Amino acid sequence: MKKNKYTLYIVAILFGLIIINIISSSIYQRFDLTKDNRYTLSGASKSLLSDLDSPLIIDIFLEGDFPSEFRLLQTEVRQIVDEFQLESPRIIVNYIDPIKNETTRQQYIEELTKQGLEPYINTDNSTGKVTQDIIFPWAYASYKEGRVKIPLLKRSITQGLQEQINSSVQSLEYAFADGFSKLVNAKSKKIAILKGNGQLNDIYIADFLQTIKPYYNLAQFTLDSVATNPQGTLEKLQNYDLIISAKPSIAFSENEKLVLDQYTMGGGKSLWLTEAVVMDQDSLKNAAGTGVSIMRDLKLNDFFFKYGVRVNPTLVKDLYSAPIMLSIGEGSQAQMQPIQWQYSPLAASNPEHPITKNLNLVKFDFASPIDTLKNSIKKSILLQSSPKSKTEGAPTTISLANVTKATDEASYNSGSQNLAVLLEGEFSSVYDKRVLPFKINNYKSKSAPTKMVVISDGNVIKNDVIKNRPLELGFDQFTGKSFGNKEFLLNAVNYLLDDKGLINIRAKEITVAFLDTDKIKDSKSTWQLLNIALPLAVLAMFGFLFNYFRKRKYAK
Repeated sequence: MKKNKYTLYIVAILFGLIIINIISSSIYQRFDLTKDNRYTLSGASKSLLSDLDSPLIIDIFLEGDFPSEFRLLQTEVRQIVDEFQLESPRIIVNYIDPIKNETTRQQYIEELTKQGLEPYINTDNSTGKVTQDIIFPWAYASYKEGRVKIPLLKRSITQGLQEQINSSVQSLEYAFADGFSKLVNAKSKKIAILKGNGQLNDIYIADFLQTIKPYYNLAQFTLDSVATNPQGTLEKLQNYDLIISAKPSIAFSENEKLVLDQYTMGGGKSLWLTEAVVMDQDSLKNAAGTGVSIMRDLKLNDFFFKYGVRVNPTLVKDLYSAPIMLSIGEGSQAQMQPIQWQYSPLAASNPEHPITKNLNLVKFDFASPIDTLKNSIKKSILLQSSPKSKTEGAPTTISLANVTKATDEASYNSGSQNLAVLLEGEFSSVYDKRVLPFKINNYKSKSAPTKMVVISDGNVIKNDVIKNRPLELGFDQFTGKSFGNKEFLLNAVNYLLDDKGLINIRAKEITVAFLDTDKIKDSKSTWQLLNIALPLAVLAMFGFLFNYFRKRKYAK
């Protein structure tokens, strides 16, 4: 009887285990127990993946035996890609080590570099011996007929490798989601590139236009027709979701301003890169190496004042600035050298705002300070000069000869100057309670909720041109350094157009803990001794005590 009872128990247990396995195999649930939810995809990412109707292939080149910092990035890349695969079975991943095979290594390096996948050369001398590793922190995403490259490392000229890795880990989901968005989403938003008021020619904004082209429909829009058909011009402009005015140099008429004002009142977004002082480095390329800065009146003072900002007709000089290349020496002994140029502030970003979070320094060139004024509009400072700044009035003579003179650092005491401001809210019309310059249908004195970004330097969007070919925006051809201009402007456009919530992914905070390399070097021997000697000492003590008590036991 007992035997049958035990058999029944065993059968019941086995049957229960089978039932549990069947249930657990049909129900799959994962839990993210991390404080920063690093393994939880955002709603925007999930929405992108839900739209897939064909295989999305990801080729990742961050593969191989790397230094510890890159092993961390490698691990995080694998984990975020695993999350994407769990969300959609249509994602196929290939991990490729481009330098594993010695016979094809050089060919792979040249091919990837030619495609714009610049390798990272990691130099390590921690062991006393200098070694160099070639690393490709890049991925390709392919979907249907399209393919985009995805940067896995956010490079910075001011951060060490650990900080760059930390910033990269925080941006991984955004980097992949941004690439997927280019491939999956049909372009629906329309951007008008304003012309007709002396804005930059296309070749000087070519790189930025190429950057936003995969996301949005672009078209040039001139306000010239305002003179003959202002109402029709306004109606056409209202078909666009965003306007960009890149460094206008010709004053706006009252009719043009009313069209722009009513476009804003209708909920239209705008990105203004405007200047209050006329001055460029090109103006200094003469025999004397001098130029005179003069005030530029675009007739927009009342326009911006009503909305809550004022671009002052002065120049910002900053001790924390980008260099300018000058010929130092005489005759055949002269050499081009980088000299600090206080008129090119390297603007620090607001770490709390998604537009500028984890952003590299943004380079300005003859920028003006922006004041914020009290009204109901919410204002967010996006970019500022360093606290070691001062302002210089116009007109004034600017000379390259002054660059090599000693700097009076004590005079740079005006504090940080605002260089880019975001405005959000319900704007009041510039022409509220004023006589309108032309009769307009359905005039609005109050806007729908909308946004506007004002930047006090048109050169922020301007790329260099060599032999009639535009260079990458933010790239300094003389020093080889890259600045955050392009990413900043792209983020600003994404934010203004609220593009699928992608900009919110950038705000995701992930804390990455790194070992202190200096402490490791100082206490390396101590920890090695502890890890090797301490276990042996514990084992020896255990053996001694075991034998001691054993002898005592049997001695009795």
